[in-house]
Amino acid sequence: MAHLLMIESWVGAMSSLLPRAINESGHRFTFMTRDLHHYLRSAPAHPHPLLAADNVLTADTNDVPALLEHVERLHAVLRFDGVISSCDYYLPATARVAAHLGLPGPDPDAVERACRKDLTRTTLSAAGVPGPRFALAEDWPALAKAAAGLGYPLVVKPVDLCAGMYVRKVTGESELREAFAAMEAFPVNARSQPRVRTVLVEELLVGPEVSVETITVDGTTHVVGVTDKSVAGDPWFVESGHMFPADLPTGDAEAVAVAAVEALGLDRCVAHTEVKLTPDGPKLVEVNPRPAGNQITELVRRVTGVDLPAAYAQLAVGERPDPRPADTGVRSAAISFLLPPRSGLVSAVRGTEVLGAAPEVVDWTVKQPGHRAGDPTSNNSYLGHVVVTDSAGLGARARAEQLVGGLSVDYAEVLA
Repeated sequence: MAHLLMIESWVGAMSSLLPRAINESGHRFTFMTRDLHHYLRSAPAHPHPLLAADNVLTADTNDVPALLEHVERLHAVLRFDGVISSCDYYLPATARVAAHLGLPGPDPDAVERACRKDLTRTTLSAAGVPGPRFALAEDWPALAKAAAGLGYPLVVKPVDLCAGMYVRKVTGESELREAFAAMEAFPVNARSQPRVRTVLVEELLVGPEVSVETITVDGTTHVVGVTDKSVAGDPWFVESGHMFPADLPTGDAEAVAVAAVEALGLDRCVAHTEVKLTPDGPKLVEVNPRPAGNQITELVRRVTGVDLPAAYAQLAVGERPDPRPADTGVRSAAISFLLPPRSGLVSAVRGTEVLGAAPEVVDWTVKQPGHRAGDPTSNNSYLGHVVVTDSAGLGARARAEQLVGGLSVDYAEVLA
């Protein structure tokens, strides 16, 4: 039984899926955080996933040099066999801790290149991996000049945030200025880490988007499958749903994803790589050096039997996961998200009685009365989700979207 050190976590689905995967792989974990209340405030309705931890420790996980020294002292007592995290903001630090202790894991510099969108773009461009035309800027004059050179419409992105935060389409300089001002007013991320001021602006890629789920072991990348994505909320890019496997020709998307993972130098890694299927061929959006969020890993597991969070944990302790699919009897699985019509105080989500009675629904949840909904501008806005499986074919997405379409949101406040 291996002992993993988990440094921070997301508080969404992976906060439960990763601890479950560690335990089902026959291993155990110690959890470390700088802010335990962050997780207690987000306690799910089921038993809290941190109850599965052997130990819950506090340390300044934002101070990497101090963290290396602190974990080295803990390692002498608790003896860790691997280091892991599901939170993008801590993936580089986790890789550095593992390397410092001489434990298995991806190269820290490779993880940094994947987590920073500016480093990803420059690395993959130099390697010839197809992607959008792009430019980087540190201030407003440079950004305005770069955007004018590329030509509108464009996509503007912070290089170090997650869940689609502040990613938006802009059609002219006034919208670009508005987007830049919003990012400038957000100097630290959700985990109180200082942000990188660099802004990425890139050509707007047209076409459906997919994600390629992979496992890389000892220099060989295995494609587990391709997930397709529904996007809503123009000019924002909010993920409104996913289905596995993708119900569209994916062309060379798998080859582009594998080339991107290898060009970044990622190894002993589970990756979730997003690709746009444009009329000019597949083009790389981003590489995430960890299992997919938004319950995509559950869609994959229900269809193929491959448990990507478990593979992630196995790689962290030096084991070699098996990427081969099994016949589960499920042909497609999909998740559809309930987005808020607007911001406000939710008084009720109506229509849920249908969800409990539908045999094809394998999981669903909605926010409870009293939840303060934000504007539907990122993946942090969800008010709920429905997961559906289909044993006959590729009908899971249509049914999931139909069920979510039957839900309605009541607000405590009435707009004038």
